Amino acid sequence: MNREEKAAAIEEIAGELGEAGAIFAIDYRGISVPQAAELRTKLREADAVFSVVKNRLAKRAAADAGTEGLDDWLVGPTALTLIKGDPVTAAKVISDFTREHDVLAYKGGFMDGAPLDGDGFQAIARLPGLDVLHGQLVGTIASPLTGLLAGMSNMISGLGRQLAQMAEQGLVSGEPPAEDATDTGSDPEPAETPEAASDEGSDPSAADETESDQDGSADEAPAEDAEADGESSGESDKEDSDG
Repeated sequence: MNREEKAAAIEEIAGELGEAGAIFAIDYRGISVPQAAELRTKLREADAVFSVVKNRLAKRAAADAGTEGLDDWLVGPTALTLIKGDPVTAAKVISDFTREHDVLAYKGGFMDGAPLDGDGFQAIARLPGLDVLHGQLVGTIASPLTGLLAGMSNMISGLGRQLAQMAEQGLVSGEPPAEDATDTGSDPEPAETPEAASDEGSDPSAADETESDQDGSADEAPAEDAEADGESSGESDKEDSDG
């Protein structure tokens, strides 16, 4: 590798170190080329790269990027895992791959600018990934909302059933209910009896007029008698004067 190639490699590594949110230094001894390709594919899902670098170039790149403390782990065969995505997912991938193939060893690293030792690496490797955490958070937030919506739906359904029952009973049909004789407070008209019919057939005013006529004729009768008496007495006086 000539000077220009080395300068380009250092610049590339320095750029990746500056963009990485987490850096894992891994001892890659014992890993095969196919296994390395498999590991790179799995790490790509976490937006991470597995890069085997020369320690001397990596130290110069760390100095250019301002990444302090990385020199302590750049001893022996070292591969840098540079993570832009979820460091928990990347740690789980490396931990699972190590158990499966009995290769790789974690040397040290950084996460969010803080040193991460071997115990810390194993701890985050046991955590659920961000996708799982997001799903759990959404489920926790949505659970009360789901209960509220279910309660409101039950209330609306219950109201609908009550309205349907009232509609069946004619209470909300838009027409007034039929009046019941017992509810109106008025007594039903009694059926006409023969006596009532006979009474209604006679006109009270006619009866009064008949009585008045009878009274009038009774009153007029003495007057006629008086006139008759007057005529009789007049005739008698005339006969006396003639005699």
